[in-house]
Amino acid sequence: MEAYDFALLVLRVVLGLTMAAHGYNKFFGGGRIPGTAGWFDSIGMKPGMFHARVAATTEVAAGLGLAVGLLTPIPAAGFVALMLVAAWTVHRNNGFFIVKEGWEYNLILAVAAVAIAGLGAGKLSLDYLLFRDTGLWDFVQGWGGLAIALVLGLAGGIGQLAIFFRPPAQKDA
Repeated sequence: MEAYDFALLVLRVVLGLTMAAHGYNKFFGGGRIPGTAGWFDSIGMKPGMFHARVAATTEVAAGLGLAVGLLTPIPAAGFVALMLVAAWTVHRNNGFFIVKEGWEYNLILAVAAVAIAGLGAGKLSLDYLLFRDTGLWDFVQGWGGLAIALVLGLAGGIGQLAIFFRPPAQKDA
């Protein structure tokens, strides 16, 4: 085993399980799906129940998919879409830094996932096990993986915002 493959494994697992934990929390945490739905409604992502289910499911699926390295560009695209929507709807007005609830963390998660899609999941992944001797290998890593993660992720996030995001009215101070 090379350090490169082990490092990719550690990055994939930590990043993936972190995202999956966010989805799990939406399903089973304090407010569960109904509480998450109310929050989505309050930030302008309507219908809230639909978005609560989509976000929670995508976070779990993308997180676990990245963690095990299965069709890596697809879960990476999920990260990009999720983080684009989160950054735009919740964090963009707060500036860059996370200490002020800015979009810094969203950027780091999305870029790390895209970087993994470009590098490939490594030899300690389901992608390697399933696709190394097939024509799909070139699409789950390298420029193909990078392009899939970016294009699909940006299209998903921008599409979701364009179709569903309706900012709540600003209250006068």
